[in-house]
Amino acid sequence: MTVQPFEELVDDHGPVVMRVIRVLLGPAEAEDAWSETFLAAFEAYPRLRPDSNIGACLVTIAHHKAIDQLRSRRRAAVPSAELPDRIADDGCVGDGDADLWAALEGLPFKQRGAVAYHHIGGLRYAEVGELIDSTEVAARRSAADGIAALRRIYRRGAP
Repeated sequence: MTVQPFEELVDDHGPVVMRVIRVLLGPAEAEDAWSETFLAAFEAYPRLRPDSNIGACLVTIAHHKAIDQLRSRRRAAVPSAELPDRIADDGCVGDGDADLWAALEGLPFKQRGAVAYHHIGGLRYAEVGELIDSTEVAARRSAADGIAALRRIYRRGAP
């Protein structure tokens, strides 16, 4: 059995793959995902079994590339017409936000520490656990409980 040249594979399956990607992503991002799909397929093509369903393989690759695009879209910064309150030069919340400080001070120490070390300091939960004299699992729970309490207690701009 002879292997179909890759160019023919693109000609045969390219339009279907493009339609699938357009449905998933819309026309604006479809071309990039289509290109990435066929680049990945080109790299994998020599290792493909002769009895493989090439169309299904390409749609599967396209699906994964579309998911990658959607995930990167969620992580991308979103422009906003309204700027948030000004943060102090050192990156900390300004002294003028007494309600936030009161809410933070109202948290138990382990919750406050877990929130600060993980969400502000960027430490992994294992490191947070060591700092608050706890386990990784307990540090994760403390941070989640602390954030939940802050959401209940602190409402920016609420009377």
